[in-house]
Amino acid sequence: MTTGISRHDRRISPVFLGIAAVTAAAGAAVWTGFAEQTGFAVFLFVTGAWIVSLCLHEYAHARTALHSGDISIGEKGYLTLNPLKYTHALLSVVLPVLFVIMGGIGLPGGAVYIERGRIRGRWKHSLISAAGPLTNVLFAVVCTAPFWLGGLDGVPLGFRFALAFLAMLQVTAAILNFVPVPGLDGYGVIEPWLSYRVRRQVEPFAPFGLIAVFALLWVPEVNGVFFDAVDGLLRGLGVSDFETYCGQDLYRFWRAFTDQQDPRCTALAGLSG
Repeated sequence: MTTGISRHDRRISPVFLGIAAVTAAAGAAVWTGFAEQTGFAVFLFVTGAWIVSLCLHEYAHARTALHSGDISIGEKGYLTLNPLKYTHALLSVVLPVLFVIMGGIGLPGGAVYIERGRIRGRWKHSLISAAGPLTNVLFAVVCTAPFWLGGLDGVPLGFRFALAFLAMLQVTAAILNFVPVPGLDGYGVIEPWLSYRVRRQVEPFAPFGLIAVFALLWVPEVNGVFFDAVDGLLRGLGVSDFETYCGQDLYRFWRAFTDQQDPRCTALAGLSG
């Protein structure tokens, strides 16, 4: 159903196009070694691509909601891919980027506001919630495809490492988004199938779900189990632990100024800082 959605409501935002352009330029700089500070180019490429994936994640929610009956999506600006139109622009972009910088974790950010009362059918509600993390799954497949298809011959190691780290972010985002914790998409998938009493009891905890997950990941035992699973999945897709490690090491370009970057990664990638 697209009644009431104007062409303006669906026009891709210049903000998104600008982010995509910066991502492409940074990726080209990493590939060619053109940038004087290639480590900074890795940071821009991965961060830009991560923000693009966040926009596509929220767009998937919005587009699925639109076709499920919520025609108010268009006037809210969600179909333009503009991250500044989300419910919490700060939470939608800044917080997820901080998660990446602090711990290399692809945690979700803010969300689009969907008028659930316009939508009929539990399957539709579940699909709307699943659409976002499924986008991360697709993004992970695209990022890892060159690895498991053996298509990286001749690809500069700096770009290969950056792509491996980006793939890890998408895998962690897909897994964490599907955790059935209030406030995350995984709970949104199962919520329509829960009794009214259970939903009412759980509702007060929704604002704290993301914080709770992030806090748990700081527990060494939980963090170890989680990343062992992520590394195992990535290895199955042809991405080695060393590649994701070097990708994250190069991403933190500021560590080069205090000689904290791993010289193995910088030497292999041929980075200048």
